[in-house]
Amino acid sequence: MILDVDKFISREKRVWSELERMLDDIARGSIERLSLDRIKRLSYLQSKVSEDLVRISTFSGEVELRRYLENLVARAYSLTHSRSRGVFPSVRPGELAKAALHWFSVTFPIVFRRNAASFAVSALVTVFGVVFGGVAVMVDGDAKEAIFPSGRFSHLRQSPEDRVNREEHSKRDRLKGAHSLFASQLMVNNISVSIKAMCLGITWGVGTILILFYNGVILGGVAFDYILSGQTAFLFGWLLPHGSIEIPAILIAGQTGLILGNCILRPRGKTRRERLKAKSGDIATLIGGVAVMLVWAGLVESFFSQYHEPVLPYAVKIVFGTIELTALVVFLKYAGTSRSRESSKRFIRTPQAHKPME
Repeated sequence: MILDVDKFISREKRVWSELERMLDDIARGSIERLSLDRIKRLSYLQSKVSEDLVRISTFSGEVELRRYLENLVARAYSLTHSRSRGVFPSVRPGELAKAALHWFSVTFPIVFRRNAASFAVSALVTVFGVVFGGVAVMVDGDAKEAIFPSGRFSHLRQSPEDRVNREEHSKRDRLKGAHSLFASQLMVNNISVSIKAMCLGITWGVGTILILFYNGVILGGVAFDYILSGQTAFLFGWLLPHGSIEIPAILIAGQTGLILGNCILRPRGKTRRERLKAKSGDIATLIGGVAVMLVWAGLVESFFSQYHEPVLPYAVKIVFGTIELTALVVFLKYAGTSRSRESSKRFIRTPQAHKPME
């Protein structure tokens, strides 16, 4: 291969100089973090200089130029792969916590609002289930045997009067020393139900709808059973503290499953794979937020909801649950809105945000 060295140097010198300036800035500490565009640019420059080094290596007479390019490539490699001082430094615990907080407090509610239609469908299906379960208990006193299966829900089969009397007059703390274990069991169970509701969206959303409807049936059956028995205060004092977070979390899990089902049913001009890939970030964010919510709900149910009068007045528990629900509604409706507006304004004002680098 014949190479005109002078033309080669004249053509490529600008690239070498740009890489050298960037490496100098990084070494001096004037750049603490590189943006994604500059990281891509650095990768391109490093690759280009490496190619030039290979080309010039065949010319034994260009020793100084070869050493200069070797030094550039070595510096770029050292800075981009150094654990203590590199373009990709190790994440500090404080930075990781800050990123996680931003994800939950900003990204999660924004994604929730972006897919509000799926949440509305999830809530509507659950309401139908609540009505069905309530009517079943009102019409047939034996419906509880069918609605509440044996095992985890067997305690719901007993009469509300018997349970309230037993809870209010109990002389011992049945969860003493076992709160953490009970909370972890609740978290695992509820998170597994949520993941099932999400994953069954792959059945064109049918499986998700069935889970939402059945959960609504159980909720409606319990609520109407206690209300008809005159135990409304106990019902709200028992369910509101944890249910104000747990029930919306299940609805959001259903929302996630319906998003998944919609990607399969309505690719909107794309392949199903492309549609799923485009929505994968939203799905992961929503189910991650659900997990966080259910961890809190499990702690509240174990350490707070299971205690009734005279230990904890029902009014206190109802107020606590109402505050939780109000805070959640405000959070999901408004959190992150200022960030979204700022981003929109920046985009509108600077339509050519990505200028070519000099």
